Amino acid sequence: MEKTDKIINVLENEGLLGDADIELIRMNSGTTSGVLYTLLLDKTPAYVIKMDDPKIISSTKDFLRAYKEISILPDVVYADENDKYLVYTYTLGETHNNRGSKLEWMTILTRELFTKYYKVNDDISWGRVNGKHRNTWSDFNNISFQLARESIGNHLPFDDHKRVEGLVEKLREYHHEEEKYYLHGDTGVHNFVYSSNNLIGVIDPSPLIGPKIYDFTYAFCSSPDSLDIETLLPLFALWKGNTPFAEERLIDEVIFQLYTRIGVCIKVHPQDLRSYMKVWSEWREYIN
Repeated sequence: MEKTDKIINVLENEGLLGDADIELIRMNSGTTSGVLYTLLLDKTPAYVIKMDDPKIISSTKDFLRAYKEISILPDVVYADENDKYLVYTYTLGETHNNRGSKLEWMTILTRELFTKYYKVNDDISWGRVNGKHRNTWSDFNNISFQLARESIGNHLPFDDHKRVEGLVEKLREYHHEEEKYYLHGDTGVHNFVYSSNNLIGVIDPSPLIGPKIYDFTYAFCSSPDSLDIETLLPLFALWKGNTPFAEERLIDEVIFQLYTRIGVCIKVHPQDLRSYMKVWSEWREYIN
């Protein structure tokens, strides 16, 4: 507790705690590395303390500050000057469950987050801000394909793997025209906060330089419910003026994202695999 005691002292000196009774509860970090605490003031959750590798703290801090005007992202209240920890506002709700309609929460995400991403300079590399940089977005996709194929293995027939490999090559044709955006990078239901069946927050960024459609398709495929063309197309209509490509490419991007999601599902959320496999049997028919 020595580290957290020092953090509490810093926050008190910054005038962030007032005279409230203070309680710390260690959180289940889920897929997030590092250590997370909820800081309660007078028994009410107020802040999250995140301790992690300085590169991760720095990239998280920079992303949240860059998009501080977006209401569904937490606000940074204190950042350690050595990037050993970060303190940001707590979003009261739950992840994964009681999500309500995918059409509704994806509409909120599209309007409040995805269409507000900004472009970055061409000299900034593709890929994870605090990870390996890629020369092209196609390189990023190829790595994702290889990792997913290894994870999926015999869960899908050989022909499906080959068809997706061909789809990756097809997507490569678009990427020389791709614009770079500063993305959240991990927009899945595990990082969405819901209250009363409404999306109210997005947490735990893993900042990424990529095409902004990536976060859209990642979110759409992050749960197997309503993963259908009837839900997708009304959402895509919200992008008018924000994306230059046609419906055919959107479907191709969703199929590839679904394939990589199955790979992740097998490792992290095996309870969802049966549902994803059912969905895959429908989407694979769209591969030309």
